[in-house]
Amino acid sequence: MREIDVLYLEYPFFGARRMTEMLSRKGFAVNRKRVSRLMRVMGIRALYPEPRTTIAHPTHKKYPYLLRGLTIAHPDQVWCTDITYIPMRSGFLYLVAIMDWMSRYVLAWNLSNSLANDFCIEALTEALERSEPEIFNSDQGVQFTSCPFVAVLQSRGIKISMDGKGRALDNVFIERLWRSLKYEEVYLRSYRDGFEAMSYISDYLRFYNEIRPHQALGNLTPADVYARKSAA
Repeated sequence: MREIDVLYLEYPFFGARRMTEMLSRKGFAVNRKRVSRLMRVMGIRALYPEPRTTIAHPTHKKYPYLLRGLTIAHPDQVWCTDITYIPMRSGFLYLVAIMDWMSRYVLAWNLSNSLANDFCIEALTEALERSEPEIFNSDQGVQFTSCPFVAVLQSRGIKISMDGKGRALDNVFIERLWRSLKYEEVYLRSYRDGFEAMSYISDYLRFYNEIRPHQALGNLTPADVYARKSAA
């Protein structure tokens, strides 16, 4: 699963068939059926023909994508969220983060050993204690279309936006966060347990927010750019 995660960051368009072939080249004796099952456990799918999301619930309402052609001009205009897989020495966890789109500032995050929506709602609630966006963007995964999650947003009058089917790059900035987190932190270690993962990821996200310069932000940090809303 760790190797699948590494390959997926490089080749998000690979389905189970191609992923199996790449693993075989690396010496893993694994068949397509097992790779397909592990990808489902990890909550990942190929960009084409299906979206890279957690599996959508057939009865949950899906909302339109509101960001197409929209100029993102200030912090708290748009927030986004996503879930990623975190490998450990034994087992794995899921990480959810909520990010301000313009500044790339990570407002809140949470870890869980399952894909139940509770940990996503907790992260959302924490982020909303800081501020709130005009628009909240996510994929069509069951965690973000669930009635309890949507109700938190609707109770505050926040517009809901969801990536189009097969358009994982609609949430490109948080995908870049996952890539940075994994190559600069997660893959450099082998977490013994959830407590160790929590500690190191917390340190990294503090570094990402407050110290690490971002070229796309004119070499400012996300915290620098997010703070501009207070000065405006």
